[in-house]
Amino acid sequence: MTENNEVFEVEMDEDMAANASPGVVKIANDVVATIAGMAASEVPGVAGMSGGLVGGIAEKLGRKNLGKGIKVEVKESSATIEIYIIVEYGVKIQEVAKNIQESVTSAIENMTGLVTDAVNVFIQGVSFPQPQKEEAPAVAE
Repeated sequence: MTENNEVFEVEMDEDMAANASPGVVKIANDVVATIAGMAASEVPGVAGMSGGLVGGIAEKLGRKNLGKGIKVEVKESSATIEIYIIVEYGVKIQEVAKNIQESVTSAIENMTGLVTDAVNVFIQGVSFPQPQKEEAPAVAE
């Protein structure tokens, strides 16, 4: 769901630059989306990501898109993340959304060094528990 697969450069702080060889680190937007998706899906109360038609087709073909339901916009050394999720029935939606924002912010900042300007969470649906089907007792003939 990332709009494009742009690549951005990450500036290294003095400690990183002192221990690294000269060069540039480039991280694709899809990498940031995948990190955000993993962090969000680990939050209790998240039933799944809402990715639309393309994500559903990819899953049916056996490929799981970890960036499904994520939109990333990177500027210089900061990022804005939009996450589209489905929550489990009965959870406190505001609490789940806040936990997602904290988890995604922490993961993005720790793994990429980017500062997150915003993590916007959009609730696209509610997942209801599936009723357990009881098996019919075997009938003796």
